[in-house]
Amino acid sequence: MTDAVEQARAAAAAAQAAAEEARRLADEAARRAEELAAALVRAAEATSAPDQGEATTSPGASRAGEATAVPDATESACGPTSGTGTVPPDRAAPDATTDPSSNPDAMSTVAPTSTAAPTSTATPTSTAAPAPGTAPAAGPLGADAVEAIRAGYAIEGTALELGALVNGDPLPDVQVRIPLGMLNRHGLVAGATGTGKTRTLQLLAEQIAANGVPVFAADVKGDLSGLAEAGAPNPKLLARTEAIGQRWQGTASQTEFYSLGGQGTGVPIRATVSGFGPLLLAKVLGLNATQESSLGLVFHHAERAGLPLVDLSDLRAVLTYLVSDQGKAELAELGGLSKQTAGVILRELVTFADKGADRFFGEPEIDTREFLRTAPDGRGIVSLLEVPGVQDQPEVFSTFLMWLLADLFNELPEVGDTDKPELVFFFDEAHLLFSGSSKDFREQIVRTVRLIRSKGVGIVFVTQTPRDLPDDVLAQLGSRVQHQLRAHTPDDAKALRATVSTYPTSDYDLGQVLTSLATGEAIVTVMNEDGAPTPVAWTRLRAPQGSMDALPSDVLEARVASSPLLARYGTPVDPESAREVLAARMESAAAEAAAAQAQADAEQEAARAAASAAEEAAAQAARDERERTAAQAEYERTQREFERAERAAAGRRSRSSSTRASRTGGRAGDDPLGGLLGNGLGQAIAKEVVRGIFSTLRRRR
Repeated sequence: MTDAVEQARAAAAAAQAAAEEARRLADEAARRAEELAAALVRAAEATSAPDQGEATTSPGASRAGEATAVPDATESACGPTSGTGTVPPDRAAPDATTDPSSNPDAMSTVAPTSTAAPTSTATPTSTAAPAPGTAPAAGPLGADAVEAIRAGYAIEGTALELGALVNGDPLPDVQVRIPLGMLNRHGLVAGATGTGKTRTLQLLAEQIAANGVPVFAADVKGDLSGLAEAGAPNPKLLARTEAIGQRWQGTASQTEFYSLGGQGTGVPIRATVSGFGPLLLAKVLGLNATQESSLGLVFHHAERAGLPLVDLSDLRAVLTYLVSDQGKAELAELGGLSKQTAGVILRELVTFADKGADRFFGEPEIDTREFLRTAPDGRGIVSLLEVPGVQDQPEVFSTFLMWLLADLFNELPEVGDTDKPELVFFFDEAHLLFSGSSKDFREQIVRTVRLIRSKGVGIVFVTQTPRDLPDDVLAQLGSRVQHQLRAHTPDDAKALRATVSTYPTSDYDLGQVLTSLATGEAIVTVMNEDGAPTPVAWTRLRAPQGSMDALPSDVLEARVASSPLLARYGTPVDPESAREVLAARMESAAAEAAAAQAQADAEQEAARAAASAAEEAAAQAARDERERTAAQAEYERTQREFERAERAAAGRRSRSSSTRASRTGGRAGDDPLGGLLGNGLGQAIAKEVVRGIFSTLRRRR
């Protein structure tokens, strides 16, 4: 039921949008009919007064400064020759009778503009020629508008030649230029895929370098390397350049080729993890705000503890150490680092490294002042970062470029406004930089873009639509070269209207013009020498003088091999860094712990031996005591037995003496043993015998 309701709502919304579009088209058709009727009236008046010698000017044309030719009355109100004149004669205008539902661009290609009167092929009644110095009425601009553009782009100082004004046909005497000194006000080259953005980038880079200004650009698709070789002429190229007043001659630019970490052909560009910083790294890893804050804490601790973060293994080592038993106390005073957060960061680092990003980090770190060099002949060197191998890693690529820009900002001194920039930095595929970026990251970019102008660095963003850039960045741009935009979807149409609303007022129907530009044409407005915006100009751009084909791989490799920078940056080095320091620290701690454990074990063993000895001594003493006790008991028993025997013997002696005495008449000396035992000497002898037997004799108390 819910799906059915949603489908019904969607159908209703679509029907409402179709109805509004139909009403708009009807209004446009009515207005167009009124304008054609007015034109027919003027034609009739001109026919009735041929002696005036000039074509009657319509009110709309008078406002635009344009002489309006009389339209052929036999033309259909929706025919291609009765349009606004914004489609050049060498390209067929869209068929206005096509059903708008089958032509998404119909709403922008059919409707005329109220700022310029309709023009068409002149009838025989319009015999007057345009006044000297005025443009023919073949395009959307009148003579006054053309003269305003001519004056607006009349640059007195050094300027870059962009091309010739298009007003139906190109006007080679009306050239569109950018003042060289205004390039540090930044710029934008935008347009749909295949509309000529890359060739515009090449055209600008060649002229900037020719005027002694170094250039840095990323060659994402690998087709800018032809800058290093002179272009070859061909009839089509010469016909185009002649039509716009360009004296074309093939010219090569002094070019240096770089690669990210040696991935690709070029002098390797590397950065240390410390130099890259936690904010950019958090953006690459896709960390949330809490994880980004924890990563910043890790960087802070590493710097304070003297732990150089050179590559990703160093950062992993520090993270592992800080959540271990040995290291977790070091961050306690700063809030600590939870194992869960450290685990997330470690997992993202492993994934990041698996994509090959670990090759981007290390030493020797590139000195960004290498990009500020000029050739011996005074021309600027074009530094091309060849990155066709990392198109599947857009965030890595764009963030690395942002690091280069941030490092330049930190390295360069303040120079203010100068006659020409110190460096022009082309940021190709700029939409990749802001896709999914955090608020802090965007703020850093905006701050860098705003402040780096005072360092003499100009930035040119190259992307598909202006909406790819944040409003705060767009607000900093002084020059715009807008190639064709497409409006095949409602979102595209919305973006087109938003783009049109950002241009100064002009006599163009920009919504129609931007969707009908040919390849190599653009709508241009720049900042003049006084800092004011120039008039909006439909421009047919010049052709680059370098080759528009990529260099063969063997030629490119030979140029890189001959670079003087290869000896300095070509071979990676592995200095002592956080990983080695922590490993040595943990090894030392482990050795100390082992020594302490050994000492404790020795002390424990000694204690056990002492206890065992004491126990044995106690046992021996107990045994001795038991033996003494047993001997004493035995002695006492023997003593008692001896005493009993002595008493018994004494009794027997007494009885025996009595008997013998009675028998012998009292002669006691007749019994020698009894006499011996009975006297004192005999008793002493008996005691000594007992003492010898039992080794001791208890003294009676």
